[in-house]
Amino acid sequence: MSELDKYKPIAEAISLLLFPHAEVIIHDFKTQCIGFIANNLSKRKIGDESLLEGTEQFAKQDVFPPYFKMNWDGRKMKAVSALLKNQSGKPIGLLCINLDISKWEQMHHFILDLIESKVEKPDVLFKNDWRERINVYVSTYLKENGLRLESLDRSEKRKLLLELWKEGAFETKNAAFYVADVLQISRATVYNYLKEKS
Repeated sequence: MSELDKYKPIAEAISLLLFPHAEVIIHDFKTQCIGFIANNLSKRKIGDESLLEGTEQFAKQDVFPPYFKMNWDGRKMKAVSALLKNQSGKPIGLLCINLDISKWEQMHHFILDLIESKVEKPDVLFKNDWRERINVYVSTYLKENGLRLESLDRSEKRKLLLELWKEGAFETKNAAFYVADVLQISRATVYNYLKEKS
């Protein structure tokens, strides 16, 4: 029985947990070949050369932090490797987990395309949209001040409202009603704040 055999159930379990997205390989330092492979994604086989140079150097590092590699079909893989040792602490192999992240990468690009507009808003649609201008100002104000709309206290709402007034937000007839809804305060409170400023 090989000293690496005790690690094979662990490799198998990891591949089952992450199936069908992860391939798990055990490289045998003694033979310099692949000794085990689960959920084959790389078209390698048991007995193929490991292509690991200077395996004696591996004793210096137990775990190799995640790194990226390219699969044969162009899919991007994120991998992590761990050194395997025998009972006396001698390095005998390397466990490699190769995770296919291509689907997540596609989803990442899809989400970015959804949330990142590369086209300016059509002026003809927003030229007179005072609600949009208020929305943009409120969002910018909150971001710049590290605040969240739902957690603003009374004094913070008053300060934001007065900033909106300075920006001319209340020049439109129904703006006070809209701002009251946005800030979740009564219209009477809006008018009281505006009276206080003068």
